[in-house]
Amino acid sequence: MKYRIILSLLCLLAMPIAAQNVKELQKQQRELQQQLEETAKMLKQTKQNETATENKLTLLNNDINTRKKLIRNIQGEINALNGEMGTLRQKRSELQKELEAAKEDYARMVRETHYADMQQSPLLFLLSADNFQQLVRRVQYMQQFAAYRKEQVKKIESLQANIDIQNSLLEDRKANRSTALQSQKREQDKLTRDERKQKDMLQSLKKQEKNLLAKQKEQQKKVDALNKQIEDLIAKQVRTTTTLTKEQQLIAGGFEANQGRLPWPVEKGFISGYFGKHQHPVHEHVTVNNKGIYLQTVAGANARAIYEGEVSSCAQINGTYAVIVQHGNYRTVYSPLKKIYVKQGDKLTAKQAIGEIVTDATEDNKTELYFQIYKDRNILNPGLWLAQ
Repeated sequence: MKYRIILSLLCLLAMPIAAQNVKELQKQQRELQQQLEETAKMLKQTKQNETATENKLTLLNNDINTRKKLIRNIQGEINALNGEMGTLRQKRSELQKELEAAKEDYARMVRETHYADMQQSPLLFLLSADNFQQLVRRVQYMQQFAAYRKEQVKKIESLQANIDIQNSLLEDRKANRSTALQSQKREQDKLTRDERKQKDMLQSLKKQEKNLLAKQKEQQKKVDALNKQIEDLIAKQVRTTTTLTKEQQLIAGGFEANQGRLPWPVEKGFISGYFGKHQHPVHEHVTVNNKGIYLQTVAGANARAIYEGEVSSCAQINGTYAVIVQHGNYRTVYSPLKKIYVKQGDKLTAKQAIGEIVTDATEDNKTELYFQIYKDRNILNPGLWLAQ
């Protein structure tokens, strides 16, 4: 029994690397499912009617993209499980052949030795020796035979135990694959439903294109005005900033060293607008040029500092707040905020809450943070700085 337990542990340690891949894929699936739940929550917070809006379309697009990632991830798990099952079958086949060979060796040993004589009457086998020397040899022979027989039986039992383990692992992988296939089918059905809804929503928005274009132009004017005010504030701060202190230099160095690993300025959400020039999601002939990224999140969510720093400005713009946090010669900007929890001069730590993000009732209850990063007066792409 002890030997079997040791063998089982050794076998588990020898499992293919694919098993670790499956666990990682399943972890990613849980994260993607959580993202889908968050998007569903945001959709519930929109105005509860059938009217198509650009906000609903944005949320639906994110839902579709996330679900496609989830389906690809599940397919990766299925592929990994198929690979594991193939390895387990091959290992089981090799063990089965080894077991049959061991049994055959044992049977041949029984046939070609004095095993029958020793089993029927060990004492008679010894006493029938012709002389004392032969008697001693027969005693030694019996001892060696007993040890060899015990070893062969032990080998056969261990091989059988290993085969049983392979069978158990194989059944486990089959069950996991069946679950994954069912999950993939459910997600594919949901994706088909969402894509049909997306098509209907686009058609509905096309009918409102004239009004939506006028609205989009008005929104762009507000964004341009916001960008201008922020640029002016930062330009003034840069002009009046003397040489950085040692502390500020350390903070700037740490900020720069963490490019691509900085936490998001919202705890939950997704990027609803990327940096730079992009085609508008509804209007084919309209190009938007974002000087930051937009992160959509749930109502009541807070903006949070992505790195330690000092609040250099709390500006009120168009009835909402924009907060600038200085990280040496780097600055991060958070807007629009409904209310703020900080003031100019406050020292902040990473992930510290800055203020509550505006939920815009005129935009289908959308809660969206506009986030920017500057180095001195140069605007940077935040997508390259945040953790993926």
